[in-house]
Amino acid sequence: MTEQKKTRRQLLEDFVAKKPDDAFSRYGLAMECMNSGDSSAADLHFRALLGRNRDYIPAYLMYGQLLARESRTDEAKQILSSGIAAAAKKGDQHARSEMEALLTELS
Repeated sequence: MTEQKKTRRQLLEDFVAKKPDDAFSRYGLAMECMNSGDSSAADLHFRALLGRNRDYIPAYLMYGQLLARESRTDEAKQILSSGIAAAAKKGDQHARSEMEALLTELS
């Protein structure tokens, strides 16, 4: 008897369960949740990711976009501001400029 094929989300959930501090797997799961319309789960995973991996720069922009879409503008601004600071610290000018552009849109 063969095991039923797991969805992408289920596979990512398995990865995260085994290695909760793995930023790449957690980011993938947050994005999968966000893209499938499960904003609540995406929020949870972005928070967990940034709580454990403050220097995972892509998460700030995507989480900021999610919050903005959810009309949580003040939270989006806060996340983007933190992301801009983190990107500046790492010297990631491209990510910084993308977050600055979104922050300007929200202001």
